[in-house]
Amino acid sequence: MRHLFLYGPPGSGKSTIGRLLAARLGLPFTDLDSVIVETAGRPIPQIFAEEGEPGFRAREKQALADMAARPRHIVALGGGALLNPECRDLAEANGEVLCLACTLEALCHRIDNAPGSRPLAGNHAALEKLMANRAAHYASFPRRLDVSSGTPETLAEAAETLFGAWRIDSGDVPSLVFAGRNLISGLGEEVASLGLGKRAVVVCDSNTDPLYGDRVESSLRAAGVETFRTVIAAGESTKTLTTVQEIWGAFLRAGLARDDFAVAVGGGVTGDLTGFAAATWMRGIRWVNVSTTLLSMVDASTGGKTGCDLPEAKNLVGAFHSPSLVLADVDTLTTLPAREVRCGLAEAIKHAFIADPGLLDCLPIVAGRDKRDPSRAESGSSIGVAGVPPANSLATFVARALAVKVHCVREDPLEKNIRGKLNLGHTVGHAVEIVSNFTIQHGEAVAIGTVEEARLAVRLGLASADWPERVAAPFARVGLPTSLPEGCTFESLVPIMKRDKKKKGGVVRFALPCAPGDVRLIPVDL
Repeated sequence: MRHLFLYGPPGSGKSTIGRLLAARLGLPFTDLDSVIVETAGRPIPQIFAEEGEPGFRAREKQALADMAARPRHIVALGGGALLNPECRDLAEANGEVLCLACTLEALCHRIDNAPGSRPLAGNHAALEKLMANRAAHYASFPRRLDVSSGTPETLAEAAETLFGAWRIDSGDVPSLVFAGRNLISGLGEEVASLGLGKRAVVVCDSNTDPLYGDRVESSLRAAGVETFRTVIAAGESTKTLTTVQEIWGAFLRAGLARDDFAVAVGGGVTGDLTGFAAATWMRGIRWVNVSTTLLSMVDASTGGKTGCDLPEAKNLVGAFHSPSLVLADVDTLTTLPAREVRCGLAEAIKHAFIADPGLLDCLPIVAGRDKRDPSRAESGSSIGVAGVPPANSLATFVARALAVKVHCVREDPLEKNIRGKLNLGHTVGHAVEIVSNFTIQHGEAVAIGTVEEARLAVRLGLASADWPERVAAPFARVGLPTSLPEGCTFESLVPIMKRDKKKKGGVVRFALPCAPGDVRLIPVDL
């Protein structure tokens, strides 16, 4: 399990933000300087006076090495802890480092007004010199957070996104969510730390099984989990009660009891089906969602919506049942066809309109084939942000897009209010999927649906006339459709939309985009 290290200059708030972050994630917090003081039995100024800086740095290095062997912590590091290349290598090999950046003016103010005695209080010249000497060092850390302004609470929330780590306590069970790289290899260790059980059924689809099935089982078995694997057909057309019965059958053959768990490996369909099977097996067992599509990573993987389709409408049968663990491993995206990546971008663009317009400025570039060949990773898409290493940029992008979903789920786990905004584009989009017999994929339908719902907002007098074209632009920029299929009109979709589950008082409730960051929940009598 990897630690989350907070690093930066004196006065940047490492301990304050670290304690808040630890509380949000349900993890222990450690201040490495406090560990050094406790071990030495002397305050840091005395250690410097008696042993010099080399003596202090040696103690710091040992404390960091000792921390590396412990379970995951939030760790506040001293302002020069990683100046030693060996210490930096040690930290980066055992965790993720977030460097806090701050203006000199803000640092001076905080240090001068901090409770107790701070070594640099009132000595602004010394602090300025220290910052100048370390400027290149601090700037060399790719994961950075400007803490010059903002409340400690908002900065801790921003740190969650930069680390790609969240805990959601508002659902039926606590849910840990991680977005980043090389996460599948640590699955077994994460499961063991959560105490999920010693027996699991791994549910793959026909695409993910040859790519990740063995890796998932190997990680679980290394952690002492007995595993059984079952494979379902890939695709929205298999999101039926018949497939749920197949998964129940696998649970039965494996002898899953209430203290065992299930693992979904795939996209939204696999997660929804596995989660629903887990929600209803013996009245509920825990489950893990290993997300392997961009669409699932930024949206469907998190929040506990599970279920299946009926011929008449999507997702009419289901339950809220939160996964105990979500792993969004962006390394899996290299095997996706370009079309599926674009579908995932539709959900990210949707999140931009809901709460983070800046996401539109960093949409990944997608190029690649539109057919999947599981035997050749290079047959997938090439994804990246211009000028940024693709994998690192994707991890940052996925975490930022997913943060919108996490915020909504935390505030409204059962979709009574704010979470309903996440249905932007889906009321029309689900109807488009059905009339196309699912030849139009979910993300494509969400793109079309969002634009159509922007047009509805204009008709209702809630948005300017040019708004639909502005909404369509980012979808079109990444190659997504923005118009209803030929022969289809909004009016022709009304009978299907009337069957939509998002009703209030018998009237369909739309999530209508009215301006950037302004999505309103509006009942519309169709």
